[in-house]
Amino acid sequence: MKSIMERSSSRTVVLFLVIIDVITINLSSFLALLFQFDLSLHNIPEAYLTAVLRYAPLHTFLTVCVFGIFHLYRRIWRFAGVYELIHIFYACMISSLLQIFGMSLLSFNISKSYFLLDFMIFMVSEMGIRFSCRFYRIFIYRAGNNVGILKKRAANVMVIGAGSAGSVLIQEIRTSRELNKHVVCVIDDSPLKKGRYFYGAPIVGGSSEILKSVKDYRVQEIIIAMPSASRRQIKVVLDICKHASCKLRILPGVYQLINGDVSVSKLRAVEIEDLLGREPVNIELDDIMDYVTDKIIMITGGGGSIGSELCRQITSYRPKRLIIVDIYENNAYDIQQELIRTHPELDLVVIIASVRDERRIDELFKEFHPDIVYHAAAHKHVPLMENSPNEAIKNNVFGTYKTARAAAKYGIARFVLISSDKAVNPTNIMGASKRICEMIIQTLDNHSETEFVAVRFGNVLGSNGSVVPLFKKQIEQGGPVTVTHPDVIRYFMTIPEAVSLVLQAGSYANGGEIFVLDMGEPVKIADLARNLIRLSGYVPDEDIEITYGGLRPGEKLYEELLMDEEGLVETDNKLIYIGNPMDINENLFMQQLKELEIIADSNSEMIYYKVREIVPTYKRTQEEKAGKVSNAEKLAGDICIKDL
Repeated sequence: MKSIMERSSSRTVVLFLVIIDVITINLSSFLALLFQFDLSLHNIPEAYLTAVLRYAPLHTFLTVCVFGIFHLYRRIWRFAGVYELIHIFYACMISSLLQIFGMSLLSFNISKSYFLLDFMIFMVSEMGIRFSCRFYRIFIYRAGNNVGILKKRAANVMVIGAGSAGSVLIQEIRTSRELNKHVVCVIDDSPLKKGRYFYGAPIVGGSSEILKSVKDYRVQEIIIAMPSASRRQIKVVLDICKHASCKLRILPGVYQLINGDVSVSKLRAVEIEDLLGREPVNIELDDIMDYVTDKIIMITGGGGSIGSELCRQITSYRPKRLIIVDIYENNAYDIQQELIRTHPELDLVVIIASVRDERRIDELFKEFHPDIVYHAAAHKHVPLMENSPNEAIKNNVFGTYKTARAAAKYGIARFVLISSDKAVNPTNIMGASKRICEMIIQTLDNHSETEFVAVRFGNVLGSNGSVVPLFKKQIEQGGPVTVTHPDVIRYFMTIPEAVSLVLQAGSYANGGEIFVLDMGEPVKIADLARNLIRLSGYVPDEDIEITYGGLRPGEKLYEELLMDEEGLVETDNKLIYIGNPMDINENLFMQQLKELEIIADSNSEMIYYKVREIVPTYKRTQEEKAGKVSNAEKLAGDICIKDL
């Protein structure tokens, strides 16, 4: 019904324009004669008047056809611009030339000046008729807005960027009835533009004028329209804007301009990743992803932050089958429905299963026999795992061990482990468990045709449990924003960056490597919290309080990406490095794993001692870092080992 109404409305508009054009065509011809003879009807020669009247039906028909060819009846005139103006000119010009040719061919007697006057009057009239819709939108709609401002004052907006994107955005803001905004000033670093007006708004200067202009013009919202600027350039602007206590919005990227997809609806809130201070790691996957095409891919933990992004990216390269294994049914269901919607052609299998269930994992490998396994299933929350260390070991260590052994048993080509920077000199059970996982895949790689590799990276922005979603929620609730320690620093990367690294690692894999990403400079968490508060339009410690609760169990002030003894080997990517495999006493390690499994299954408190025995760099407390280990814990560990 809606479609029928829309088509009916469209036909009505076309009919209305045709009727208006018919009137305008003939009225213009008559006015041309009238102006030619000093606005005196009696002075018009009868021969001229007869010629115009006799040619009028043909002239009207041909002109309407020309307008139809130029699509002047199918355009949305309330958004008309220079492009439409040019087409009106061309259509009127061709109509006039046809009139000259037709009247000459039919030997109608009329003066040459008539044709020029007729063309001028007709063109101006048509432009006025077509653009009246736009004029109505600009003046009437804005007048309506101004009335609405009496009820709700329009927000003063500063636009940064006097380019193509800024032009489109300002025009939409100025002509929209729905947007209660008023562009009061524009910022652009080009000295040639300073002092000029950009769609009615003054260009007040470069980025150095931002804070001053915010005060002078009482700016409430800043829109950054610099889609072609680099991440570093954006960061410089944001570092200034975050002190302005204004709401910030940004146009996503240069592709918006390429696609002509620039509008207020495409603006997004400024995210904290805009302040990382480095360009995103762009990995050209198209040249390397042949290794997943027509292959059976299994992703454990496929419903999680990293696992689900792996699913999204891998499906673009036409795998033969994608198998998602996850214990959490809600996450698995969400990614399943998304992939069914976006890739209906995909052979998708979703399995609810635990990697801790050795028999179930064995059955899955036997049934589906995947070519490549991405192992993302793990417990990752540091404080929670400190309270449940046995569960961390059961899931992370032995979930990895059982899955990796199944991969080796069934001759899987590649096995990629998702690891963490917390595996380096760990101070928590989660990090220590990840280090043991790395040792497992390095050990199995020496005894299997399967290529086992690990991928190690830092904190992932926006992932489940990361600080950014937590901070945003706390800001929405009015604070306080809770930070553990004012000096805590972390490496950060985006989910797509992390997944790109994982996929590239799969292509580089020769077996036994630990891949590490150059993540740039680490970020202080307290600064991250302050920046996010400012980007939300608040003043830290005034509008939103920041509180410090102290380091949580297992946390340290900074994370490392590499142990001293591992070293680095650069890959072709230049931003991805390989840590050299460490020497592992495999016999001792396998014996220690058996003992650890018994301790974990019994939920013994001695698990910390056994983990430290396997991972000598694991230190739980400051006292332990100084070499002071509890004698009681040592004794308890010895008793536990004898019982084995």
